[in-house]
Amino acid sequence: MSTSLSAGPEPLPSASRPGKIRRRRRWDPAQVGLALVLIAPNLILLAVFTYRPLLDNIRLSFFSWNISSPRATFIGLDNYVAWAKDPTSWQILWHTVVFTGFAVVGSMALGLALALLLDQRLRGRGFVRSVVFAPYVISGAAVGVAFQFVFDPSYGLVQDLLGRFGIATPNFYQEPGWALAMITTTYVWKNLGYTFVIYLAALQGRRTDLDEAAEIDGTPAWRRFHRIILPQLRPTTFFLSITVLLNSFQVFDIIQVMTSGGPFETATTTMVYQVYQETFVNSRAGYGAAVATIMFLIVLVITAVQVRFQERSEQLS
Repeated sequence: MSTSLSAGPEPLPSASRPGKIRRRRRWDPAQVGLALVLIAPNLILLAVFTYRPLLDNIRLSFFSWNISSPRATFIGLDNYVAWAKDPTSWQILWHTVVFTGFAVVGSMALGLALALLLDQRLRGRGFVRSVVFAPYVISGAAVGVAFQFVFDPSYGLVQDLLGRFGIATPNFYQEPGWALAMITTTYVWKNLGYTFVIYLAALQGRRTDLDEAAEIDGTPAWRRFHRIILPQLRPTTFFLSITVLLNSFQVFDIIQVMTSGGPFETATTTMVYQVYQETFVNSRAGYGAAVATIMFLIVLVITAVQVRFQERSEQLS
């Protein structure tokens, strides 16, 4: 008897132990089939027009191919080595970083400022919203042609405004730094409507009761913006940081119309414009494919870092 008491109760079988019961998810064949039917068109379009050209471009980067020749010669990593050894490549990479950085920060900051302003009850705000968004739907080539006259050093709008204050007008088409600033300003003006509309939609969907409570407590406006509005706009800011980054990396039409990559051959040349030059002007399709692959890897790394940063910020919050 003592032996049985000291032994204690027998352990429960594993099947009868209390704890979390795992249930196997049963897939309904009808629902799976319906899901495949619905997503199949998008998957097919992505496979044909996105993933297949991407893989073909990566494959082509290992070849030396004149775009007019029927044959391509396999050269391995020679295109990548040639790109890394060319000092011009690093200058173009720097131009891309500068242009993209100012384009992303400028368009997002100005878009948020305009969204905050036009989210107020102002007379004629509907008309102003339309005016701000209108440039986004205009062709980049048309915008480039128009801004050629805006930045004309002899007869342009900028020359006229600076002349009223006795300030000499820079030669935007001959000075590399000013040429890049001209291209960046034009791009920000054209795409400002996109960030403005997205931020405005986010502001109109935020919790207004928090603003009212902070206003009753006498919280300063800058503190309300920093502590209440900005945290609610974090998902929108993350979305815009990725989309604006991808769009700015692909700018071609404005550069082609306004400067053709110059002055001094590469002063406003970005990586996507270099892909065009090498592939269709210099007939070095393999080298151009290598540049495109490098650009893809850079964007992929930046996007991965952004996603990781967003995940960490959500965990901390």
